[in-house]
Amino acid sequence: MRLKIHPEVADALDSGRPVVALESTIISHGLPRPDNLRVAREIEHSVREGGAVPATIAVVGGVPRIGLDDEALRTIAMDDAVVKVSVRDLGTLVAKEGHGATTVAATSHLAALAGITVFATGGLGGVHRGARETWDESADLTTLSTTPVTVVCAGVKSILDVAATLERLETLNIPVLGYRTDRFPGFYLADSGFALDWRVESPEEIAAVLHARTTLQCGAGVLVVNPVQQADELDRALHDSVLESGLAAADAAGVHGKDVTPFLLDHFHTATHGRSLEVNVALVRSNAALAAAIATALLA
Repeated sequence: MRLKIHPEVADALDSGRPVVALESTIISHGLPRPDNLRVAREIEHSVREGGAVPATIAVVGGVPRIGLDDEALRTIAMDDAVVKVSVRDLGTLVAKEGHGATTVAATSHLAALAGITVFATGGLGGVHRGARETWDESADLTTLSTTPVTVVCAGVKSILDVAATLERLETLNIPVLGYRTDRFPGFYLADSGFALDWRVESPEEIAAVLHARTTLQCGAGVLVVNPVQQADELDRALHDSVLESGLAAADAAGVHGKDVTPFLLDHFHTATHGRSLEVNVALVRSNAALAAAIATALLA
């Protein structure tokens, strides 16, 4: 089984030009239709504006795709048969020749196989609330502990247990670098309420850290957290009230596991009358631009 690498992406990798991986779960399960297709193109455009080549990753017709043409992108955005796929699901989905939108874990895994080391997304998965009883923890964390990919994100979604997620990141030896911030971001919010140990000021400084880690054979991935701009973040009081009502609604509906995140994202979109979507798009585009700058600095 081979990866299908888009010609533009393959040419960039062969010629030593910067490439940024992009996940596809945000397209199929994280954003409402038809906005998701438009936003997917905008995110790719942000990477291009930053001087890098975008490589949106997904499984289409059982084939892992590194970079999507317009037809494949439309399939991931609009086809009801598209499933959310993590690393553990990849082999089964490929064998069944299905369509799959890749999570942070699956995107990181496939990006590494293709030789792409920088990846932009919205929010990282983490430890879920109530994990002491459910053991519900995203595979994003364990995958990054063994996959040498740098993930640029806006922290973890505030629907998660942020404190427990930070503890797990430490245990799994995944470094967290705050981009021009000393605080761990909370996705819709610039500050989740938790401090960071390491702050970096430029893509070049991040590249220096990554080069040093490669020399030292540290192995694990790196998390670069880029807070949403204060002008773009969700009003904190609105955020807290919507989160509380969303958690209650999910519990009442019996929603659990991997279905919680899309349920709550949809709840945020409805309850904030689309304001959360605006924040989501702003932070992902910002992360895509930063990832492009990091990928460029790595090749300097």
